[in-house]
Amino acid sequence: MDQLNYSMVSEFVLLGLSSSWKTKVFLMLTFSALYLGIIVGNLFIVILVIADSHLHSPMYFLLANLSLNDVWVSCTTVPKMISDLLKEHRVISFHSCMTQMCFIHIMGGVEMVLLIAMAFDRYTAICKPLHYLRIMSPKLCISFVIAGWVTGVVHALSQFSFVINLPFCGPNEVDSFYCDFPRIIQLACTDGGKFEFIIAANSGFMSMGTFFLLLLSYMFILITVWKRSSGDLSKALVTLSSHITVVVLFFTPCIFLYVWPFPTSGVDKYLFIADFAITPALNPVIYTLRNKDIWVSIQRLYKRIGYDRLC
Repeated sequence: MDQLNYSMVSEFVLLGLSSSWKTKVFLMLTFSALYLGIIVGNLFIVILVIADSHLHSPMYFLLANLSLNDVWVSCTTVPKMISDLLKEHRVISFHSCMTQMCFIHIMGGVEMVLLIAMAFDRYTAICKPLHYLRIMSPKLCISFVIAGWVTGVVHALSQFSFVINLPFCGPNEVDSFYCDFPRIIQLACTDGGKFEFIIAANSGFMSMGTFFLLLLSYMFILITVWKRSSGDLSKALVTLSSHITVVVLFFTPCIFLYVWPFPTSGVDKYLFIADFAITPALNPVIYTLRNKDIWVSIQRLYKRIGYDRLC
């Protein structure tokens, strides 16, 4: 009988971002524009890297994979968030909620490894330019991508494996626009203390560890350049500014939610808009704004299209 009571919850109610109709319309238009920018901008980078042989290098291979990952991350949450803004009763089935959580953490793990790989790529290019192509071989680049997916899957399943077996007998309201482990565990009909520790030890440690590892690597690069160039850091700062910006935007919400995994306010759901919508939309701009190779490639593509039309 108790087992039947524990399996009563078949869906979760997402409270969303706002109850004001005007705010909902504004958010719907804003997120629709951001989502369009995410799809068009990131897929454009992927197509550009594939189509232009001049961009067949380790850095752009990793950038293309990061762009694809940003598309997948956004697709897990943003379309439902937009559609829910038009609904009064926002629900997600139990199985869909579990699937969404799993995919969010898989993609999060992939992104962390890709950011580490891109930091290593910049370190090699700046600090060991003569050995760059030998170190950043195609085999190593593919290994980074595979390691990212393996890390993401292990990271997600290590939390999913116990959450899926938790008893949920009510309540079922989630104060957010998406499902995630900290919020869902709070709804379980059991003592969540040990599960809070698992979340903090897993996602929290992974987020904090990766964040500080990346910051240390960028500091090491800047110190190395400073010593070699008699204090001139301008070139290194220009090269690393886009990477540092993306790292700060991506990890700030992760650290806020997972290091202190059970917040008493709903601030975290607004912070995670950055990870799901703002950062993926800004990445194509951040990585191309000061990138001469990308601009030259765009010009070559434009000329090629113009030439084909004339022919």
